[in-house]
Amino acid sequence: MESKAKIFQAKSEKVAFDRDHRKILNYNIGQYDKAVKKGKHFFRDLENAREQASKIKDYCLQEFDQLLIKFEKNARGNGCEVEWASNAHDVLKIVGKILAAEDIRTVVKMKSMISEEVELNHFLHKNKVESFETDLGEFIVQLAGEKPYHILTPAMHKSKESVAELFNLKFGLDNTAKPEEITAFVRDFLRAKFMSAELGFTGANFLIAETGSVALTENEGNGMLTFSWPKILVVIAGIERLLPELNDLDLFWPLLAVHGTGQHVTAYNSILSGPAKDSEGDGPSRMVVILFDGGRTKLFQESEMRQALKCLRCGACLNACPIYKNVGGYTYQTTYTGPIGSVISMYMDGNADMGFLNFASSLCGKCTDVCPIKIPLHNLLLTNRKKIVESSDSLGVERFFFQNYKKYMLRRKRLERVSPKWKNKAMSTFGVKVWGPRRDNLVFAKESFHQTWKKKEF
Repeated sequence: MESKAKIFQAKSEKVAFDRDHRKILNYNIGQYDKAVKKGKHFFRDLENAREQASKIKDYCLQEFDQLLIKFEKNARGNGCEVEWASNAHDVLKIVGKILAAEDIRTVVKMKSMISEEVELNHFLHKNKVESFETDLGEFIVQLAGEKPYHILTPAMHKSKESVAELFNLKFGLDNTAKPEEITAFVRDFLRAKFMSAELGFTGANFLIAETGSVALTENEGNGMLTFSWPKILVVIAGIERLLPELNDLDLFWPLLAVHGTGQHVTAYNSILSGPAKDSEGDGPSRMVVILFDGGRTKLFQESEMRQALKCLRCGACLNACPIYKNVGGYTYQTTYTGPIGSVISMYMDGNADMGFLNFASSLCGKCTDVCPIKIPLHNLLLTNRKKIVESSDSLGVERFFFQNYKKYMLRRKRLERVSPKWKNKAMSTFGVKVWGPRRDNLVFAKESFHQTWKKKEF
């Protein structure tokens, strides 16, 4: 079986030279860049806000276990059922029991990368449960039989023309339908699904330890409908989504919105503190919160790498990354892509062979510059690289190569012992693979600059 690293290289080469794909991706990211640039003016002192947020998340990591216990206690006090899941199998086992006990046949899902991580849609389909993504972008990729392309914007790789063709194929809409027409159709289509669904799934943007609440932020209102109409709500949340206090949302919600979409704050922000009370007309009668590990404690155990658990999932590092903008989301073969995905994927369950992604970086540092929580992503990529190289079987060979490389590069006379004729012969025989097939051949001059300088023929 071909390794994921080789698949990544092959897909990257293909996608990077797909002009239409790059045009769509660059346009869509460009629109976000413009909005984010304007949105940042919302903060009087953005650097101070980032610093505050970073310190709060540092505190969460310092008190990780205590804050999780506090959240569980308060969530249970609110009437929630709280379950702990070590891996995806545990999550699906819990979900399966709920589906069977309640005889669930139709569910709606708010956009959630965690559900992609545990492959919830596949599980629901296997158990003959009808499932509908309710975020427009997620709904589009679900119809196309694809996974999200981007942490924040699932259908970023699609043009409005390709989306119109998809809806023509699936629903018979005019293949020249405008985005507004498609949006109106999806709104009506999903409204019926919201009303008939027996269970709703969401993730969690934040878990508030102080109140045992789940905080959700979104732009389409689909999240509110997902937990308002179905009688059961299941929240699947990564254990790293913690915030200490409810007041912290005053900082984190705008910070996430600005860096994600350029908005001062997203259109819909909800705080869920348990199932509906008797006096409330809307809301689920049962609320289950599943706290999911999936490799996060493994990442936490690495003292430097645990900083990656501070991530807000805003997608800013993806939009800034020159690698992501050239090779796109699907080449990564992981749930989380771009710089943050490259850093954390090798620690996630079942992804131990994804370490090569740490080398798919120019190390330009733009990801670190744009991170709203000040995660030093390019440094974490280097830390992972060091760890991988030190554990590699090829380390001895690499050391031998670089020791000799250093030996020859530090002495001009040693370099000139090999004539230009033999250097050119070596390049034509072995150098194409290293130098690259799209570059002009590297041809060594008959005389080096050093030799020409000694003759002073200029």
